[in-house]
Amino acid sequence: MTHTTCHMSVSLDGFVAGPDQTLEDPIGVDGLRLHQWHFHADDPGYDVDAAARDDLLRPRGAYVMGRNMFGPVRGEWDGDWRGWWGEEPPYHAPVFVLTHHPHDPIEMAGGTTFHFVTEGFDVALQRAREAGDGDVDVAGGASTVQQALAAGALDELVLDVVPVLLGRGERLLDGVADPGLEPVEVTHSPRATHIRYRVGR
Repeated sequence: MTHTTCHMSVSLDGFVAGPDQTLEDPIGVDGLRLHQWHFHADDPGYDVDAAARDDLLRPRGAYVMGRNMFGPVRGEWDGDWRGWWGEEPPYHAPVFVLTHHPHDPIEMAGGTTFHFVTEGFDVALQRAREAGDGDVDVAGGASTVQQALAAGALDELVLDVVPVLLGRGERLLDGVADPGLEPVEVTHSPRATHIRYRVGR
Protein backbone atom coordinates (compact mmCIF):
# COMPACT_ATOMS: atom_id res chain seq x y z
CA MET A 1 0.00 0.00 0.00
CA THR A 2 1.22 3.53 -0.79
CA HIS A 3 2.58 5.45 2.20
CA THR A 4 1.46 9.11 2.21
CA THR A 5 3.69 11.63 3.95
CA CYS A 6 4.08 15.35 4.54
CA HIS A 7 7.21 17.22 5.71
CA MET A 8 6.91 20.93 6.58
CA SER A 9 8.91 23.65 8.31
CA VAL A 10 6.81 25.62 10.78
CA SER A 11 7.37 28.58 13.09
CA LEU A 12 6.76 28.39 16.83
CA ASP A 13 3.50 30.27 16.30
CA GLY A 14 2.31 27.78 13.70
CA PHE A 15 3.02 29.42 10.34
CA VAL A 16 4.47 27.60 7.31
CA ALA A 17 4.65 30.75 5.14
CA GLY A 18 4.65 34.47 5.68
CA PRO A 19 2.10 36.86 4.21
CA ASP A 20 2.14 38.51 0.77
CA GLN A 21 3.68 35.85 -1.46
CA THR A 22 5.33 37.48 -4.49
CA LEU A 23 8.07 36.73 -6.99
CA GLU A 24 10.49 38.43 -4.59
CA ASP A 25 9.13 36.60 -1.52
CA PRO A 26 8.05 33.15 -2.76
CA ILE A 27 7.31 31.93 0.79
CA GLY A 28 5.87 35.27 1.86
CA VAL A 29 7.48 38.02 3.91
CA ASP A 30 10.06 36.46 6.27
CA GLY A 31 9.08 32.97 5.11
CA LEU A 32 12.66 32.02 4.22
CA ARG A 33 13.51 32.23 7.93
CA LEU A 34 11.75 28.88 8.26
CA HIS A 35 14.23 27.18 5.96
CA GLN A 36 17.63 28.41 7.16
CA TRP A 37 18.15 25.10 9.00
CA HIS A 38 17.78 23.35 5.64
CA PHE A 39 20.01 25.71 3.65
CA HIS A 40 22.84 25.40 6.20
CA ALA A 41 22.46 21.72 7.10
CA ASP A 42 25.96 20.90 5.85
CA ASP A 43 27.60 23.27 8.35
CA PRO A 44 29.88 21.43 10.79
CA GLY A 45 28.02 20.15 13.84
CA TYR A 46 24.56 20.08 12.24
CA ASP A 47 24.32 16.40 11.35
CA VAL A 48 20.78 16.28 12.78
CA ASP A 49 19.65 18.94 10.31
CA ALA A 50 21.44 17.17 7.45
CA ALA A 51 19.54 13.97 8.24
CA ALA A 52 16.21 15.86 8.31
CA ARG A 53 17.08 17.60 5.03
CA ASP A 54 17.93 14.29 3.40
CA ASP A 55 14.61 12.84 4.57
CA LEU A 56 12.78 15.86 3.14
CA LEU A 57 14.50 15.47 -0.22
CA ARG A 58 14.42 11.67 -0.54
CA PRO A 59 12.68 10.48 -3.71
CA ARG A 60 8.92 9.84 -3.69
CA GLY A 61 6.77 8.25 -6.34
CA ALA A 62 4.59 11.36 -6.79
CA TYR A 63 3.61 14.62 -5.10
CA VAL A 64 0.52 16.72 -4.45
CA MET A 65 0.77 20.48 -3.96
CA GLY A 66 -1.46 23.53 -3.95
CA ARG A 67 -1.42 26.19 -6.61
CA ASN A 68 -0.02 28.77 -4.17
CA MET A 69 3.02 26.56 -3.70
CA PHE A 70 3.45 26.16 -7.45
CA GLY A 71 3.59 29.91 -8.02
CA PRO A 72 2.29 33.43 -7.39
CA VAL A 73 -0.14 33.50 -10.34
CA ARG A 74 -3.78 33.86 -9.22
CA GLY A 75 -7.01 33.48 -11.19
CA GLU A 76 -6.76 32.51 -14.84
CA TRP A 77 -3.31 31.38 -15.95
CA ASP A 78 -1.28 34.20 -17.43
CA GLY A 79 2.04 33.85 -19.21
CA ASP A 80 4.39 30.88 -19.15
CA TRP A 81 4.94 30.33 -15.43
CA ARG A 82 6.70 26.98 -14.86
CA GLY A 83 7.25 26.97 -11.08
CA TRP A 84 9.81 28.42 -8.71
CA TRP A 85 12.48 25.79 -9.25
CA GLY A 86 14.02 26.46 -12.66
CA GLU A 87 14.13 24.01 -15.55
CA GLU A 88 14.91 21.00 -13.32
CA PRO A 89 12.69 21.00 -10.22
CA PRO A 90 13.78 18.83 -7.27
CA TYR A 91 10.85 16.39 -7.51
CA HIS A 92 11.90 14.10 -10.40
CA ALA A 93 8.41 12.56 -10.36
CA PRO A 94 4.83 13.47 -11.28
CA VAL A 95 3.47 16.46 -9.31
CA PHE A 96 -0.28 17.04 -9.11
CA VAL A 97 -1.16 20.71 -8.58
CA LEU A 98 -4.56 21.66 -7.17
CA THR A 99 -6.17 24.52 -9.09
CA HIS A 100 -9.56 25.89 -10.10
CA HIS A 101 -8.27 26.73 -13.59
CA PRO A 102 -7.38 24.05 -16.18
CA HIS A 103 -3.84 23.97 -17.52
CA ASP A 104 -2.01 21.57 -19.82
CA PRO A 105 0.70 19.45 -18.14
CA ILE A 106 4.18 20.99 -17.97
CA GLU A 107 7.05 18.58 -18.54
CA MET A 108 10.36 19.67 -17.02
CA ALA A 109 13.91 18.36 -17.09
CA GLY A 110 14.85 15.54 -14.73
CA GLY A 111 11.57 13.65 -14.78
CA THR A 112 9.22 16.19 -13.17
CA THR A 113 5.87 16.76 -14.87
CA PHE A 114 3.34 19.13 -13.33
CA HIS A 115 -0.25 17.96 -13.81
CA PHE A 116 -3.06 20.38 -12.96
CA VAL A 117 -6.10 18.96 -11.17
CA THR A 118 -9.39 20.87 -11.00
CA GLU A 119 -11.48 18.14 -9.34
CA GLY A 120 -10.16 18.59 -5.78
CA PHE A 121 -7.74 17.01 -3.33
CA ASP A 122 -9.16 13.47 -3.36
CA VAL A 123 -8.78 13.20 -7.13
CA ALA A 124 -5.26 14.65 -7.04
CA LEU A 125 -4.22 12.15 -4.36
CA GLN A 126 -5.72 9.23 -6.26
CA ARG A 127 -3.95 10.25 -9.45
CA ALA A 128 -0.67 10.60 -7.53
CA ARG A 129 -1.06 7.12 -6.05
CA GLU A 130 -1.76 5.67 -9.49
CA ALA A 131 1.04 7.56 -11.26
CA GLY A 132 3.93 6.90 -8.93
CA ASP A 133 5.86 3.74 -8.12
CA GLY A 134 6.40 4.61 -4.47
CA ASP A 135 5.26 6.84 -1.63
CA VAL A 136 3.22 9.99 -2.20
CA ASP A 137 4.21 13.24 -0.49
CA VAL A 138 1.87 16.15 0.16
CA ALA A 139 4.32 18.97 -0.45
CA GLY A 140 2.20 21.92 0.74
CA GLY A 141 1.16 24.61 1.24
CA ALA A 142 -0.97 24.99 4.33
CA SER A 143 -4.38 24.63 2.67
CA THR A 144 -3.38 21.45 0.86
CA VAL A 145 -2.03 19.88 4.06
CA GLN A 146 -5.25 20.84 5.85
CA GLN A 147 -7.23 19.09 3.13
CA ALA A 148 -5.02 16.02 3.44
CA LEU A 149 -5.57 15.88 7.21
CA ALA A 150 -9.32 16.42 6.84
CA ALA A 151 -9.43 13.53 4.36
CA GLY A 152 -7.49 11.23 6.70
CA ALA A 153 -4.97 10.80 3.90
CA LEU A 154 -1.67 11.17 5.78
CA ASP A 155 0.20 8.28 7.35
CA GLU A 156 3.08 10.43 8.56
CA LEU A 157 3.66 14.12 9.28
CA VAL A 158 7.14 15.52 9.91
CA LEU A 159 7.41 19.04 11.32
CA ASP A 160 10.65 21.00 11.46
CA VAL A 161 9.82 23.46 14.25
CA VAL A 162 11.96 26.57 13.83
CA PRO A 163 12.50 28.90 16.82
CA VAL A 164 11.14 32.03 15.14
CA LEU A 165 7.83 33.89 15.40
CA LEU A 166 6.33 35.11 12.13
CA GLY A 167 3.17 36.66 13.64
CA ARG A 168 1.15 36.36 10.45
CA GLY A 169 0.96 34.35 7.24
CA GLU A 170 -0.39 30.85 6.57
CA ARG A 171 -1.01 28.70 9.65
CA LEU A 172 -0.59 24.98 9.12
CA LEU A 173 -3.30 23.64 11.43
CA ASP A 174 -6.05 26.27 11.34
CA GLY A 175 -9.45 24.59 11.25
CA VAL A 176 -8.00 21.08 11.51
CA ALA A 177 -9.73 18.55 13.76
CA ASP A 178 -7.34 16.59 15.96
CA PRO A 179 -5.89 13.96 13.58
CA GLY A 180 -4.42 11.82 16.37
CA LEU A 181 -0.70 12.60 16.18
CA GLU A 182 1.72 10.20 17.88
CA PRO A 183 5.34 11.40 18.04
CA VAL A 184 7.64 8.56 17.07
CA GLU A 185 10.94 10.42 16.66
CA VAL A 186 12.31 13.75 17.91
CA THR A 187 15.73 15.20 17.06
CA HIS A 188 17.00 18.75 17.38
CA SER A 189 19.73 21.26 16.71
CA PRO A 190 19.99 24.92 17.69
CA ARG A 191 18.19 25.72 14.41
CA ALA A 192 15.19 23.37 14.47
CA THR A 193 13.42 20.57 16.31
CA HIS A 194 12.45 17.76 13.95
CA ILE A 195 9.37 15.78 15.04
CA ARG A 196 8.09 12.75 13.17
CA TYR A 197 4.42 11.93 13.90
CA ARG A 198 2.37 8.88 13.05
CA VAL A 199 -1.07 10.15 12.03
CA GLY A 200 -4.41 8.71 13.09
CA ARG A 201 -3.11 5.90 15.30
